[in-house]
Amino acid sequence: MVVDSVTDVEAEADPFDAPVRQEEVEEQDFIVRLDGYEGPLDMLLDMAQRQKVDLRHISVHALVNQYLEFIDEAKKRDLELAADYLVMAAWLTYLKSRLLLPVPKTDGEEPTADEMSARLAFQLQRLDAMRKASEELLARPQLGHDLFARPANDLSVQTSTEWTADLYDLLKAYSRQRVAAIEPVYHREAPKVFNLEAARDRLAKMLGDIPDWCLLTEIGADQNVDAPSRSVVASNFGAALEYAKAGKIELRQSAAFAPIYLRRHADTETPQ
Repeated sequence: MVVDSVTDVEAEADPFDAPVRQEEVEEQDFIVRLDGYEGPLDMLLDMAQRQKVDLRHISVHALVNQYLEFIDEAKKRDLELAADYLVMAAWLTYLKSRLLLPVPKTDGEEPTADEMSARLAFQLQRLDAMRKASEELLARPQLGHDLFARPANDLSVQTSTEWTADLYDLLKAYSRQRVAAIEPVYHREAPKVFNLEAARDRLAKMLGDIPDWCLLTEIGADQNVDAPSRSVVASNFGAALEYAKAGKIELRQSAAFAPIYLRRHADTETPQ
C-alpha cells in the first residue's frame, strides 16, 4: 500500500518540477568533412585561394553529396544562406576542374584559374570590408537608443516684472500719459506771397524810370517784402498784363517761353 501511494504522488507531481531535458542543438555552420580537410566551406574557399590545400585530392562527389544534404536543411531556415553556400560550392567545383585539366592555349580573352582565384579573392575582400564597415556603423551610438536629442520647445518660460519707482517717477509717467492723450491741433502757416495789389503799385511807381525796353524779371519787390522770388515774378506778370490791357505799357516776346520785355507807352503820363 505504501508503494502504491508513493507511485500515485509521483504521478500527480507538477510537470514543471521535472528537470529540463538537454536537447540537441543543431549546428548553424555548414561543416565539410572530406579526406584531408575539415572546416567551414568559407574557410575551405579561403585556403583554396591561397593554395594551402590541394583541391585535386578532394573528392568532388563527396563535396556535392554533403552540400545537397545541407541545402535541404538550409532551405528550411535561410534561403540567403543556401545561395551563398551554393556560389562557394560551384566555384570550388569549377576551380578544381580547371586545376585538373591542362592549361589550354588561349588568345588571352578567357582568364586562367589563377586569375579567377585572384579576382574572387579580391571580391571577397571587398565584401568583407563592406561587412566590417556596416558593423562599425551599427556599433556607433544610435539616436533614441544611446543618444537622446533635446526635446523641441517643451519648456515654457514665465517672467515676472517688479517695478521700483519713487514719487517723481510716478508723476513723470502720469504727465507723459496725459500729454499723449491730448489730440494735437494742426496749425498751417499762411504762405508768404507778394500780392497783386503791391505788384501794381510797385510797377506804377517804376513807369517813369523805364524809358526803353527792359526785362520783366528785372522788376523786383520792395526791400521790406519777405516773399519767394517766384511769387514776385508771378505778381509782376499779372500787374504787367493789367497795365498792358489798360494801354499804359507795351509788352514784347519774340517766341514762346522767351523773355518778356516791357516799356512805358509813349502817351502815358508819368505819375507824380
